[in-house]
Amino acid sequence: MRRLFLCVASLALLSPYAAAVKVEILQTKLDHPWSLAFLPDNRGMLITLRGGQLRLWQPDKGLSDPLTGVPKVWVNGQGGLLDVVLAPDFAQSRRVWLSFAEADSEGKAGTAVGYGLLSDDRKHLQGFRTVFRQMPKLSTGNHFGGRMVFDGKGYLFIGLGENNQRITAQELDKLQGKVVRLTDEGKIPPDNPFVNQTGARAEIWSYGIRNPQGMAMNPWSDALWLNEHGPRGGDEINIPGKGKNYGWPIATWGVNYSGLKIPEAKGSIVAGTEQPIFYWEKSPAVSGMAFYNHDTFPQWRHKLFIGALKEQGVIVLSVKGNTVTEDGRILHDRGQRIRDVRVGPDGYLYVLTDESDGELLKVSP
Repeated sequence: MRRLFLCVASLALLSPYAAAVKVEILQTKLDHPWSLAFLPDNRGMLITLRGGQLRLWQPDKGLSDPLTGVPKVWVNGQGGLLDVVLAPDFAQSRRVWLSFAEADSEGKAGTAVGYGLLSDDRKHLQGFRTVFRQMPKLSTGNHFGGRMVFDGKGYLFIGLGENNQRITAQELDKLQGKVVRLTDEGKIPPDNPFVNQTGARAEIWSYGIRNPQGMAMNPWSDALWLNEHGPRGGDEINIPGKGKNYGWPIATWGVNYSGLKIPEAKGSIVAGTEQPIFYWEKSPAVSGMAFYNHDTFPQWRHKLFIGALKEQGVIVLSVKGNTVTEDGRILHDRGQRIRDVRVGPDGYLYVLTDESDGELLKVSP
């Protein structure tokens, strides 16, 4: 069981980060944007809108018409078109990976993942192929997760919510509440932890996750980091390890939205489960996350930026090894839900706000 390093309440009013940022609005009128991915050679960025559109934004041209060839998505509650990630060999393969909500004939949904090839004119996704489906389909509109990360070694990690069906996060025959690991072709790696275990899904890398909303590779340790929504309290940062159990719902630092105890919970620290490296007693409703490992702004080195939906800002944290401390908040004075946070190739911070008139922001110290 990993040691709990720290839990820190919001320091927004005390932090020098509270106001010391410059914000440039690059785009407005984005209907609930969810994620962005930078194209190489300053060709702009792809932006997903939860309603099902994939758009290209370019510095000199602004926002494109919706790209064609995007899969049909199930738009309901938190479901829709979610993450967008370029394949590591995008310059050669032109592969664009998407995660999205997909429903069955009975109206239940789950997270699906696939890829298509971006056309040379950047107007179409060609030959889109779905290679992964969260099974069984259990969601009625909640807790899809959907973040994707390539690890630099040819593997794709996908964070999956438990569809608001708590105990499924502990059940290895289901893909709810899991981090899964696939090859860059969408196949199951032979060294996944449960490949040879009867009654367990071979895609699973780790489990006991509630609703992951941000994932990124730590550039200093080459480890996958993940943040997830708790219930009422207990938003967490975890480092998903091979075959490990992160506790939900039997171990949690939160309570039910009613204020009562989570029915399945056995405590905050439970034998056989991993502790978060950081948690919030009051949930900010964490979202996209990005490590800062760039020379453009030295004052941001070794910072971790995490969006906040409910608390409407970007949380700034310092990272030293696996120890995390919260420095404060930026953008909280704008009163906007933050959905995604990315560090661009130029070293600036790019932020998407989760609004019906959402914005793309470029942020610097």
